[in-house]
Amino acid sequence: MAPWGNVVSYVQAIVLGLLQGVTELFPVSSLGHSVILPGLLGWNDVVAAQSATESYFLAFLVGLHVATALALLWFYRDTWVRIVFGLVSSLRRRRIETPTERLAWLIIVATIPAGLAGVVLEHALRTVFAKPQYAAAFLLVNGVILLAGEQLRRRADVLALAREHGTTGSGGRRLESLEWVESLVIGVGQAFALLAGISRSGITMVAGLVRGLDHEDAARFAFLLATPVILGAGVYKLPDLLGPNGDQVRGQVLAGSLAAAVAAYLSVRFLSRYFTVRTLTPFAVYCLVAGVLAFVRFTWFT
Repeated sequence: MAPWGNVVSYVQAIVLGLLQGVTELFPVSSLGHSVILPGLLGWNDVVAAQSATESYFLAFLVGLHVATALALLWFYRDTWVRIVFGLVSSLRRRRIETPTERLAWLIIVATIPAGLAGVVLEHALRTVFAKPQYAAAFLLVNGVILLAGEQLRRRADVLALAREHGTTGSGGRRLESLEWVESLVIGVGQAFALLAGISRSGITMVAGLVRGLDHEDAARFAFLLATPVILGAGVYKLPDLLGPNGDQVRGQVLAGSLAAAVAAYLSVRFLSRYFTVRTLTPFAVYCLVAGVLAFVRFTWFT
């Protein structure tokens, strides 16, 4: 029997799966919401399991992560086919000649920091900070980051940077014009999503915006970067699902994963259109309000 027994119901699994699929891609932090919402609903076993050294929730997260990544892969399937062929072509010629080939290497460079941080720090940060009050505080910080990004992208030096490298139809810098160091910095920013309450897509978008990208390309780069990181995290933790932690919860993992996949696909479909004309500001306001209310709730009314 798993150490924690069968303590997550199918209803909880589906709710958490839907929550994961939506909040992983919306710039509002999936990890933060997966900590805060169970706390609000009184799912104390789920909250405790998230910050435990070993628990069934580790196995549960594997399914949700893999399902979310597969939904992203399917939505961007044509782009990923071009990226893979571009990567192979550049390796064969030992040089980069096309924008797609450059995009492939930009993704690899930006993935390295988040991947290394996940292996080294994920366990320690989860056991310390995966608690409702901390998640609420970081959700508030996430709102500030999103607002700051919207302000910084309007600075003259950022606009000049976009003009210097050539612009898209909306006036933003072309994605494939990013330098290697800039891509690496964006990847470092993505690593902060290990803190419950800090959004992976949000902080990656902000990093792209302040380097001159428009909202559409910043979101596309964020979603492309998230795919290998989320999928890699799921595969890395696969032993948790196959081992004792996964005993008696694999049915719930399947139910939650199906919900996460559907929610993630619908979310990325919506957001890819949303960011062609709109900004991060509504999400920033939401994070500020929700962060304050949740912090007050879990700090003063426990």
